[in-house]
Amino acid sequence: MSSKKDRTRRDQASPPPESATKTKSAFSRRGFLQGAGAGATVLSTALLSEQEAEAANLAAAGPGAVDITLNVNGSDMKTKVEPRETLLDTLRNHLDLTAAKRVCDRGTCGACTVMMNGKVVYGCTVLAIDAVGSKIETLESLSAPGKKPHPIIQAFVNNDAQQCGYCTPGFVMSSKAFLDKNPNPTYEDVKKGLGGNLCRCGTYMGIRKAVLEAATELKNGGARA
Repeated sequence: MSSKKDRTRRDQASPPPESATKTKSAFSRRGFLQGAGAGATVLSTALLSEQEAEAANLAAAGPGAVDITLNVNGSDMKTKVEPRETLLDTLRNHLDLTAAKRVCDRGTCGACTVMMNGKVVYGCTVLAIDAVGSKIETLESLSAPGKKPHPIIQAFVNNDAQQCGYCTPGFVMSSKAFLDKNPNPTYEDVKKGLGGNLCRCGTYMGIRKAVLEAATELKNGGARA
Protein backbone atom coordinates (compact mmCIF):
# COMPACT_ATOMS: atom_id res chain seq x y z
CA MET A 1 0.00 0.00 0.00
CA SER A 2 2.76 2.45 0.94
CA SER A 3 4.62 1.77 -2.29
CA LYS A 4 1.47 2.57 -4.30
CA LYS A 5 1.06 5.86 -2.40
CA ASP A 6 4.76 6.72 -2.94
CA ARG A 7 4.41 6.08 -6.64
CA THR A 8 1.36 8.31 -6.80
CA ARG A 9 3.20 11.11 -4.99
CA ARG A 10 6.16 10.84 -7.39
CA ASP A 11 3.86 10.99 -10.40
CA GLN A 12 2.17 14.11 -9.01
CA ALA A 13 5.52 15.78 -8.20
CA SER A 14 7.12 15.03 -11.57
CA PRO A 15 6.87 17.85 -14.15
CA PRO A 16 4.91 17.07 -17.28
CA PRO A 17 6.88 16.16 -20.40
CA GLU A 18 8.44 19.12 -22.24
CA SER A 19 6.48 18.35 -25.37
CA ALA A 20 3.26 18.76 -23.43
CA THR A 21 4.08 22.27 -22.18
CA LYS A 22 5.66 23.75 -25.32
CA THR A 23 3.74 24.51 -28.44
CA LYS A 24 5.70 23.60 -31.54
CA SER A 25 6.93 26.78 -33.28
CA ALA A 26 5.89 27.39 -36.88
CA PHE A 27 9.36 28.83 -37.57
CA SER A 28 12.25 26.63 -38.59
CA ARG A 29 15.73 27.34 -39.92
CA ARG A 30 15.13 25.10 -42.92
CA GLY A 31 11.92 26.90 -43.78
CA PHE A 32 13.58 30.28 -43.45
CA LEU A 33 16.46 29.30 -45.74
CA GLN A 34 14.10 27.83 -48.31
CA GLY A 35 12.00 31.00 -48.30
CA ALA A 36 15.02 33.27 -48.53
CA GLY A 37 16.40 31.25 -51.42
CA ALA A 38 13.13 31.45 -53.30
CA GLY A 39 12.92 35.19 -52.70
CA ALA A 40 16.48 35.75 -53.91
CA THR A 41 15.77 33.74 -57.05
CA VAL A 42 12.72 35.87 -57.86
CA LEU A 43 14.62 39.10 -57.20
CA SER A 44 17.64 38.12 -59.30
CA THR A 45 15.36 37.02 -62.14
CA ALA A 46 13.57 40.37 -62.05
CA LEU A 47 16.89 42.28 -62.05
CA LEU A 48 18.21 40.24 -64.96
CA SER A 49 15.01 40.90 -66.89
CA GLU A 50 15.43 44.66 -66.36
CA GLN A 51 19.09 44.55 -67.40
CA GLU A 52 18.28 42.51 -70.49
CA ALA A 53 15.54 44.99 -71.43
CA GLU A 54 17.97 47.91 -71.03
CA ALA A 55 20.63 46.13 -73.06
CA ALA A 56 18.13 45.48 -75.83
CA ASN A 57 17.47 49.22 -76.10
CA LEU A 58 21.17 50.08 -76.49
CA ALA A 59 22.50 50.44 -79.99
CA ALA A 60 25.55 48.29 -80.55
CA ALA A 61 28.68 50.04 -81.80
CA GLY A 62 31.74 48.41 -83.26
CA PRO A 63 33.97 46.56 -83.07
CA GLY A 64 35.03 48.39 -86.22
CA ALA A 65 35.23 52.16 -86.62
CA VAL A 66 31.96 54.07 -86.46
CA ASP A 67 30.97 57.57 -87.55
CA ILE A 68 30.45 60.07 -84.73
CA THR A 69 29.95 63.81 -84.40
CA LEU A 70 31.50 65.68 -81.49
CA ASN A 71 30.67 69.24 -80.50
CA VAL A 72 34.09 70.71 -79.76
CA ASN A 73 34.63 74.39 -78.95
CA GLY A 74 31.22 75.24 -80.37
CA SER A 75 31.63 73.41 -83.67
CA ASP A 76 30.29 70.03 -84.76
CA MET A 77 33.17 67.84 -85.90
CA LYS A 78 32.61 64.57 -87.72
CA THR A 79 35.09 61.73 -87.55
CA LYS A 80 35.31 57.95 -87.49
CA VAL A 81 36.66 56.15 -84.44
CA GLU A 82 36.77 52.70 -82.94
CA PRO A 83 34.54 52.39 -79.85
CA ARG A 84 37.63 51.75 -77.70
CA GLU A 85 39.24 55.10 -78.56
CA THR A 86 39.33 57.74 -75.85
CA LEU A 87 38.25 61.33 -76.20
CA LEU A 88 41.89 62.38 -75.76
CA ASP A 89 43.15 60.22 -78.63
CA THR A 90 40.25 61.31 -80.82
CA LEU A 91 40.99 64.99 -80.24
CA ARG A 92 44.69 64.56 -80.93
CA ASN A 93 44.73 61.93 -83.67
CA HIS A 94 41.51 62.60 -85.57
CA LEU A 95 40.57 66.24 -84.97
CA ASP A 96 44.07 67.76 -84.82
CA LEU A 97 43.41 69.38 -81.43
CA THR A 98 46.68 68.59 -79.68
CA ALA A 99 46.67 70.94 -76.68
CA ALA A 100 45.54 68.22 -74.26
CA LYS A 101 48.55 66.02 -73.55
CA ARG A 102 48.78 62.26 -73.14
CA VAL A 103 51.13 61.76 -70.20
CA CYS A 104 50.07 59.16 -67.62
CA ASP A 105 47.11 57.76 -69.61
CA ARG A 106 45.76 56.56 -66.26
CA GLY A 107 43.55 59.45 -65.12
CA THR A 108 45.96 60.64 -62.43
CA CYS A 109 48.07 63.54 -63.71
CA GLY A 110 45.45 65.81 -65.32
CA ALA A 111 47.56 66.77 -68.35
CA CYS A 112 44.69 65.72 -70.64
CA THR A 113 42.06 67.81 -68.85
CA VAL A 114 39.24 69.18 -70.98
CA MET A 115 35.76 70.44 -70.10
CA MET A 116 32.61 68.54 -70.93
CA ASN A 117 29.25 70.20 -70.31
CA GLY A 118 31.00 72.71 -68.07
CA LYS A 119 32.72 70.11 -65.93
CA VAL A 120 36.37 69.09 -65.83
CA VAL A 121 37.10 65.59 -67.14
CA TYR A 122 40.23 63.62 -67.93
CA GLY A 123 40.24 63.04 -71.68
CA CYS A 124 42.05 59.72 -71.25
CA THR A 125 39.21 58.26 -69.16
CA VAL A 126 36.28 59.19 -71.43
CA LEU A 127 35.43 57.18 -74.53
CA ALA A 128 34.83 59.32 -77.58
CA ILE A 129 31.49 57.64 -78.31
CA ASP A 130 30.37 58.51 -74.77
CA ALA A 131 31.10 62.20 -75.45
CA VAL A 132 28.66 62.36 -78.36
CA GLY A 133 25.96 64.92 -77.56
CA SER A 134 28.12 66.75 -75.01
CA LYS A 135 29.68 70.19 -75.31
CA ILE A 136 33.44 69.81 -75.19
CA GLU A 137 35.92 72.62 -74.55
CA THR A 138 39.66 72.36 -75.06
CA LEU A 139 42.52 74.79 -74.53
CA GLU A 140 42.23 75.87 -78.16
CA SER A 141 38.91 77.55 -77.32
CA LEU A 142 40.61 79.99 -74.92
CA SER A 143 42.75 81.60 -77.61
CA ALA A 144 40.71 81.14 -80.78
CA PRO A 145 41.52 83.43 -83.73
CA GLY A 146 39.54 86.64 -83.67
CA LYS A 147 38.82 86.43 -79.97
CA LYS A 148 40.57 87.98 -77.01
CA PRO A 149 42.52 85.30 -75.12
CA HIS A 150 41.13 84.27 -71.77
CA PRO A 151 42.85 86.18 -68.90
CA ILE A 152 44.13 82.91 -67.43
CA ILE A 153 46.52 82.50 -70.36
CA GLN A 154 48.30 85.83 -69.85
CA ALA A 155 48.27 85.27 -66.10
CA PHE A 156 50.20 82.02 -66.56
CA VAL A 157 52.80 83.92 -68.58
CA ASN A 158 53.03 86.75 -66.05
CA ASN A 159 53.63 84.38 -63.15
CA ASP A 160 55.98 81.89 -64.81
CA ALA A 161 53.37 79.22 -64.23
CA GLN A 162 54.91 76.77 -66.67
CA GLN A 163 58.24 75.08 -67.30
CA CYS A 164 58.31 71.96 -69.47
CA GLY A 165 54.75 72.65 -70.57
CA TYR A 166 53.33 69.12 -70.49
CA CYS A 167 50.97 69.83 -67.60
CA THR A 168 50.17 73.42 -68.61
CA PRO A 169 47.15 72.79 -70.91
CA GLY A 170 45.48 70.67 -68.23
CA PHE A 171 46.17 73.24 -65.54
CA VAL A 172 44.84 76.07 -67.70
CA MET A 173 41.58 74.21 -68.40
CA SER A 174 41.18 73.23 -64.74
CA SER A 175 41.83 76.86 -63.76
CA LYS A 176 39.25 78.12 -66.24
CA ALA A 177 36.63 75.68 -64.96
CA PHE A 178 37.52 76.56 -61.38
CA LEU A 179 37.12 80.32 -61.99
CA ASP A 180 33.79 79.78 -63.75
CA LYS A 181 32.38 78.48 -60.47
CA ASN A 182 34.62 80.35 -58.00
CA PRO A 183 35.02 83.95 -59.17
CA ASN A 184 36.37 85.17 -55.79
CA PRO A 185 38.78 82.47 -54.62
CA THR A 186 41.31 82.58 -51.84
CA TYR A 187 44.77 81.07 -52.14
CA GLU A 188 43.61 78.00 -50.22
CA ASP A 189 40.57 77.69 -52.48
CA VAL A 190 42.84 77.60 -55.52
CA LYS A 191 45.17 75.08 -53.89
CA LYS A 192 42.28 72.74 -53.19
CA GLY A 193 40.46 73.41 -56.45
CA LEU A 194 43.43 72.39 -58.60
CA GLY A 195 44.22 69.30 -56.56
CA GLY A 196 43.41 67.01 -59.49
CA ASN A 197 46.36 68.19 -61.57
CA LEU A 198 50.04 67.36 -61.06
CA CYS A 199 53.13 69.37 -62.05
CA ARG A 200 56.33 67.37 -62.04
CA CYS A 201 58.37 70.58 -62.35
CA GLY A 202 56.83 71.94 -59.16
CA THR A 203 55.47 75.26 -60.44
CA TYR A 204 52.50 75.15 -58.08
CA MET A 205 53.22 78.56 -56.53
CA GLY A 206 53.22 80.30 -59.89
CA ILE A 207 50.10 78.46 -61.03
CA ARG A 208 48.14 79.44 -57.93
CA LYS A 209 49.24 83.07 -58.23
CA ALA A 210 48.21 83.03 -61.90
CA VAL A 211 44.71 81.87 -61.01
CA LEU A 212 44.34 84.64 -58.42
CA GLU A 213 45.57 87.21 -60.95
CA ALA A 214 43.11 85.94 -63.55
CA ALA A 215 40.28 86.13 -61.02
CA THR A 216 41.10 89.80 -60.39
CA GLU A 217 41.34 90.50 -64.12
CA LEU A 218 37.97 88.88 -64.76
CA LYS A 219 36.35 90.96 -61.99
CA ASN A 220 37.83 94.11 -63.51
CA GLY A 221 36.26 93.44 -66.89
CA GLY A 222 38.96 91.34 -68.42
CA ALA A 223 36.56 88.81 -69.87
CA ARG A 224 37.04 87.75 -73.45
CA ALA A 225 35.44 89.85 -76.18
